[in-house]
Amino acid sequence: MFSYFVFIILNTMKKLFLILITLPLVSLGQESEIEVPFAAIEDVPIFPGCEKVAKSERRNCFQQQINAHITTNFRYPKIAFERGIQGRVFINFIIANDGEITNIRTRGPDENLEKEAHRIISLLPRMLPGKQNGKKVRVPFSLPITFRLQ
Repeated sequence: MFSYFVFIILNTMKKLFLILITLPLVSLGQESEIEVPFAAIEDVPIFPGCEKVAKSERRNCFQQQINAHITTNFRYPKIAFERGIQGRVFINFIIANDGEITNIRTRGPDENLEKEAHRIISLLPRMLPGKQNGKKVRVPFSLPITFRLQ
């Protein structure tokens, strides 16, 4: 009976040892999953059209291009217009380490406004990814879109 318990304990320790050995290897593979906030990143993601802008002006160019994209693609949802719904929708998304826009989340006063904000952001082009210490990283970005009837 005693040898049976020793066998179980040794077998459990062997499994634990394997987990502890492989855990660092798994985390090394996730290096590309590092997220750096837009405000803190060394090299901001580059919006198409901002490639030739001086590095010191890329944040401004990025912001201007995002605003231009929103203005160009903005359509007030018909049902929200008819019902007089307006307000501010907050959007969060990630510029992935391959430049794709992912994980779009919206929060606002009405589902129709949220859907329109999601649609606008989903139309963003692929960008050159942001870099931290020379490595491509994921960059979360947040912005509001204000829906106002005039």
